[in-house]
Amino acid sequence: MSRLHQSRIADFQEVLGEPTVALTKLRDLCFSGIPFDGGLRCLCWKILLNYLPLEKALWSSLLKKQRDLYSQFLKEMIIQPGIAKANLGVSREDVTLEDHPLNPNPDSRWNTYFKDNEVLLQIDKDVRRLYPDMAFFQRPTDYPCLLILDPQNEFETLRKRVEQTTLKSQTVARNRSGVTNVSSPLKTTPNSLSEYEVLPNGCEAHWEVVERILFIYAKLNPGIAYVQGMNEIVGPLYYTFATDPNSEWKEHAEADTFFCFTNLMAEIRDNFIKSLDDSQCGITYKMEKVYSTLKEKDVELYLKLQEQNIKPQFFAFRWLTLLLSQEFLLPDVIRIWDSLFADDKRFDFLLLVCCAMLTLIRDQLLEGDFTLNMRLLQDYPISDVHLILKKAKELQDSK
Repeated sequence: MSRLHQSRIADFQEVLGEPTVALTKLRDLCFSGIPFDGGLRCLCWKILLNYLPLEKALWSSLLKKQRDLYSQFLKEMIIQPGIAKANLGVSREDVTLEDHPLNPNPDSRWNTYFKDNEVLLQIDKDVRRLYPDMAFFQRPTDYPCLLILDPQNEFETLRKRVEQTTLKSQTVARNRSGVTNVSSPLKTTPNSLSEYEVLPNGCEAHWEVVERILFIYAKLNPGIAYVQGMNEIVGPLYYTFATDPNSEWKEHAEADTFFCFTNLMAEIRDNFIKSLDDSQCGITYKMEKVYSTLKEKDVELYLKLQEQNIKPQFFAFRWLTLLLSQEFLLPDVIRIWDSLFADDKRFDFLLLVCCAMLTLIRDQLLEGDFTLNMRLLQDYPISDVHLILKKAKELQDSK
């Protein structure tokens, strides 16, 4: 370990060792990248995403409370409906017209169950494809959810639900332009789901944990439910927490990821809500902002893109909505997120990163035609995120 690296770790330990964490100091440190050592990144992200308070004395009671709450969600939203379904399957004669599968009443439990299944199928399809270039999400977790995998349980788990559901042919008509159909070539996906081995009973893969997190989020946030792309936001958070060197924290990766994801979504969910696209908080406004910032910093490049009619929605929609999680390999995404989460103006820095990405390939863009330039923007050629972040910081300082 280099001396510089050791002294950075010491700086973090000093700030995190205080009874009350100095947030400004912590943000400054995190902005330049958080060392993975000793679980520093996991801890810093939990503070930056407002999951852990700055007063250290409150941490253990807060974590206990939130993790218990999450267990409660699991019981209410996955285990109880599963038990109800299992019981109904056993004795059909007690099921009155009041609540049977064909009951058209929107309040019917069955109706909810089938609606949930549609959302679940969409989530299932998306989480199985998380980072296909890495084995991590297919591997079994060290801490399978005992509540769910208890062999005494006869109830229907999410995995069984997906296997049994008959809604396979219906895909949820929720996908939004841009998120799926311009998926980056980095993300090659296996041809069929049969290529995934299902783990033996008593084990579960990491992607199944992500599926549960998203399903519970969708149930608790019916206004937005699940939109494609959310899987790309939860993936890096969960990966970071589930690989925490500190096993006490690692064991609770699912609950902690859920709350950090919920907090992060509270800040960026407007990007996912189609009806807000054109409002000040919506994604269109942010995409325009990328171009107006570019115009300030590099008018020649801005005019070139305008002249070729390359609209920001062709590439910036995905960059901004998914916080660049589809443009780079996972370790690089995580490094970018250190800076994004540390940004006190919340994601203003993301606009500058997008601008930096454009200016770093300006020579190619100025020479290229429409087709070539679209290819460059949809499959971004530079993989050195340190170079991109350095450029973004220069743009920030040159205001």
